[in-house]
Amino acid sequence: MDVTDSATTTLPPPPPSSESAPLLSDSTLQQASPQEDHCVASITEDHEVTCWGCGLCLILSPYTPIFKCGWCGAITNHNARKIDNTYFWWRRLRDRCFVCVLLLFMLFIIGGGIWAIYPIVFSFSYFCGIFHMTLSIILSVTTIATYFLAAFRSPGIPPLIPWGSYPAVGKGGLDGYTFCNYCSKPKSPNSHHCRSCGMCVLDMDHHCPFIGNCVGAANHRVFIIFLISAVISNLYVSLISSFTAFHIWPPIRQVPIAVLSSPSDYMLVYSFLKETALSFSTSVESLSLRGFILIYLFLASVSVEIGLGVLLWQQLSYVYQGKTYLSHLSSRGTNRASKKDCQNIVRFFGCPYSATRCLLGFWNSRKTHKK
Repeated sequence: MDVTDSATTTLPPPPPSSESAPLLSDSTLQQASPQEDHCVASITEDHEVTCWGCGLCLILSPYTPIFKCGWCGAITNHNARKIDNTYFWWRRLRDRCFVCVLLLFMLFIIGGGIWAIYPIVFSFSYFCGIFHMTLSIILSVTTIATYFLAAFRSPGIPPLIPWGSYPAVGKGGLDGYTFCNYCSKPKSPNSHHCRSCGMCVLDMDHHCPFIGNCVGAANHRVFIIFLISAVISNLYVSLISSFTAFHIWPPIRQVPIAVLSSPSDYMLVYSFLKETALSFSTSVESLSLRGFILIYLFLASVSVEIGLGVLLWQQLSYVYQGKTYLSHLSSRGTNRASKKDCQNIVRFFGCPYSATRCLLGFWNSRKTHKK
């Protein structure tokens, strides 16, 4: 975006005195006056622009759609137009439906796991049952609590600063700020307006419909902790459900190994595969309801774990680069490069430097920098 700085204007030199100026007739003065008035009026109407940040009048070219105030630093874009936000309530309804569906899914996973898994686990040993029950309660509470914090906490509102008046706005007080046509207030350079939430979000990463909220400066950390907790919980559910299903699965009829005595005969191989599939289908038919619940828990947890794992890896890679998803999109195709370092992750999670000094020092000492 090309931004033109407002230039200071100088007044024209004063007219020559009556002693040195040639005498003009009255007819000449009458002909010159209308032309001079016309020139002054055209300059005032076409070149005078008011800065929204400090309220000062600027003299600019009429072909300058985007300019930056030389006093307060506010950026004005005359080409910016407010887009009709007709589908705002539909987006909010969609987000609320996603939140309800995800909450029901988590409750079903927790309830189905307690009903299908833990009677079998407690039958092995009482200590094993208590251990797995305690671990599942910790993972469930952590996942649901972080989900609620990420979904219902404000993503981060930009701070309010004075604007619109020259005495209130100091020099450079609105440097890089633009005007949000939706919120009708200044928008900082690291803010973005979300039309789904209807507000400007500070350090916005993206709008997630599954939490019904934006991921910004105030809930970005909680969102990543929720992803970590959800991935660990789904990994635990997939392991414990497969372990339990293995112990309650009906016995599969063994196929005689004699059918493989002649590997070159394709009919024998076909008959072996047919007998194996028939034995497996027979065991599935005799499977109880608890077994089908365990199969569903395993498939659902594995699929959710893969999706959330990819999203978690993407989020951590952006944090490692010191970026957000929107800043990554805006910097694509440009030469702007950010510093990639593990310190970005440490600062993001708010860990003290003393606790990670040894690990990060060892990690950074092994890095090789290419020139």
